[in-house]
Amino acid sequence: MTPRDASDADGSRWSDLDRPPLNATALRRALLRDGGHGGLYRDLEVVQRTGSTNSDLVARAVAGDADEGAVLVAEEQTSGRGRLDRQWTAPPRSGLFFSVLLRPADVPVARWGWLPLLTGVAVATGLARAAGVDTALKWPNDLLVTVGGEERKAGGILAERAGEDGVVVGVGINVTLRADELPVPQAGSLVLADAVNTDRDPLLRAVLRSLEEWYGRWRAAGGDPAASGLQEAYAAGCATLGRAVRAELPGEKSLVGEAVAIDGDGRLVIATVEGVQEPVGAGDIVHLRPA
Repeated sequence: MTPRDASDADGSRWSDLDRPPLNATALRRALLRDGGHGGLYRDLEVVQRTGSTNSDLVARAVAGDADEGAVLVAEEQTSGRGRLDRQWTAPPRSGLFFSVLLRPADVPVARWGWLPLLTGVAVATGLARAAGVDTALKWPNDLLVTVGGEERKAGGILAERAGEDGVVVGVGINVTLRADELPVPQAGSLVLADAVNTDRDPLLRAVLRSLEEWYGRWRAAGGDPAASGLQEAYAAGCATLGRAVRAELPGEKSLVGEAVAIDGDGRLVIATVEGVQEPVGAGDIVHLRPA
């Protein structure tokens, strides 16, 4: 067995035999091409424990201590955040918790709002390949799996600006979380969705390679979601479209209708009973009708 270079804070490298540590050396060898040249990824670090990989990488980016393609992975996050500063917690080594710094200088800032959706497509694509599990995207940033015939959230995405020219995209995915470890009954994990592979090393490699592929395609098209195929791919994998939904909007407002499209700005278009199509750019979406 290849030696692994991660260890627990208490000195025990194998406190949970079902959850071995990530092999940072092998990950760097597989992803950092030609010593960090010729591909997206320039640096990859695995830490045992941190508050939030997003917060850490944003701080590094703002301080000028990180280049585009820097990847920060944590075996455990103690203050992981989702949208609206919601907490994301999970047992050590039970999932994939990582952030990537992107600097899409050649893409108009108005199109940067596609980055969390792009990341969702990349994660779903990578997991389908490596874990053999069907995944779906709930607009704008949730990854859904099916557990016992029910839709469950198994992952989430958070994108944050990092200075004037950077965006950090953070991803959290429940991999081996067991039923008795779920934070809420509506949560899920890859193992509960009968994934054929829950080895986190190949899963992380697949997701990061998929992100590199989609990000490169999007940048090559100047961030155009249609020309890059991103808009079509997101719509094809989006579980929200075609559903009756309630959008809980800022200012304690809400909008109910059918989710009918993802527009060119990445907004969810909701058709109301009054016959009006309203684009929603921010807010929580509640699925009202089963898939």
